[in-house]
Amino acid sequence: MKRKLIIVAIFICQSLLTFGQKTLPVSFTNIKVKAPFSVPTMIIPDFSKCPKLPITDFGAVLGNKEKTTEAIAKAIDKANALGGGVVIIPEGEWLTGKIHFKSNVNLHLDKGAVLLFSENPNDYLPAVHSTWEGMECYNYSPLIYAYECKNIAITGEGEVKAQMGIWKQWFARPKAHMESIKRLYNLATQYVPVKERQMVNDTAHLRPQFIQFNRSENIVLEGITITNSPFWTIHPYLCKNVVIRKIKVYAHGHNNDGVDPEMSQNVLIEECTFDQGDDAIAIKSGRNPEGWRLKTPSKNIIIRSCLVKNGHQLVAIGSELSGGIENVFIDNCEVVDGAKLFHLLFIKTNERMGGFVKNIHMNKVKAGKIDLGILGIETDVLYQWRNLVPTIERRLTPIQNVYLDKVTASNVKFVSRILGQKELPIKDIFLKNVKAYTVSEKEHIHENVLNVQIK
Repeated sequence: MKRKLIIVAIFICQSLLTFGQKTLPVSFTNIKVKAPFSVPTMIIPDFSKCPKLPITDFGAVLGNKEKTTEAIAKAIDKANALGGGVVIIPEGEWLTGKIHFKSNVNLHLDKGAVLLFSENPNDYLPAVHSTWEGMECYNYSPLIYAYECKNIAITGEGEVKAQMGIWKQWFARPKAHMESIKRLYNLATQYVPVKERQMVNDTAHLRPQFIQFNRSENIVLEGITITNSPFWTIHPYLCKNVVIRKIKVYAHGHNNDGVDPEMSQNVLIEECTFDQGDDAIAIKSGRNPEGWRLKTPSKNIIIRSCLVKNGHQLVAIGSELSGGIENVFIDNCEVVDGAKLFHLLFIKTNERMGGFVKNIHMNKVKAGKIDLGILGIETDVLYQWRNLVPTIERRLTPIQNVYLDKVTASNVKFVSRILGQKELPIKDIFLKNVKAYTVSEKEHIHENVLNVQIK
């Protein structure tokens, strides 16, 4: 009897250990960030004690897209089933189709590893729950996609690279494409269920994001190089606890923002290098009814120690901001001399957006020549939408509490240009030690602004 009890006890202990290994191999790290506002402690996954799963063990073959795509999917399934695992991409150029994450997975690219993504749009079907310019729809899968995942990471010294042949052809916006985004806009304004907003057809050509984390939390993106992108490069959408650290982005195509946190909260972007064809970082929160419906502001976003080599803005806020944007801190960043930039900080909205912008801080930022100016705030930015669709519901955007301190540029047209609306003036703008060595037009251009303090 005693021997049976011992055997049962051993079995129970082994079962508990096995259960623990399957469900809790991922540990967690807490990150506390200092900012001019209170930021909750961020929780991110640590995979250092998790099993390593080379994709070659699952049948990956260099140059074989089908086998490599299947092997990565199998390795992700295994890591998820274990409760945590590191999917290893070894040195070499691995041709692949889409990659879909599951919870508790770290995709790790060894030094010299390249994930080269197919340029065939059919490899990103069936359509998934995604977005286009702030509106939800079913579209081509992002090249790397996570939906409702927890505890995920992309790390390493390797590279993810998009082949651009077909996507480049889709940069153009012919009438058929414009009619498709008009249709999507109307579906969104009518609150048609997202499942019914199917946007993949022969002419819509809504390009997918490179990396989209959708409705996910506890995310790390660290170390890798990202080259080229069909559309926005990194898109945390409705996410919490996101750390993007020490990555390099090179993407000079159409709409190639570097990072677009949208309706996401507790986001840290640090020590990254951006060299792209659009905004380095563009903070968003949904377009019109989408932001009103989801009611999730982008909040607690810290951007520090980043380097910008090219782009439109160091940081853009909007124009899709209908869910609101608050608590943004841009600290100790640099724009290289010779970069082609419009603004360091550009807040943009229009009469259709609603939402709000408040508590935006920029500190210790330096730049060379800027095509326009250091700070721009405009309330009538509509781009192609001005003539594409009418204003269905008019909602203005309150903008207030914007702080810049120790921000310099060598050559600008203006230091600040702030264009508010008479009905809802912009208010409480504080510029301290904000200087340009050469101002070619007018230092400050302000319309419909209350309480601007310049020191």
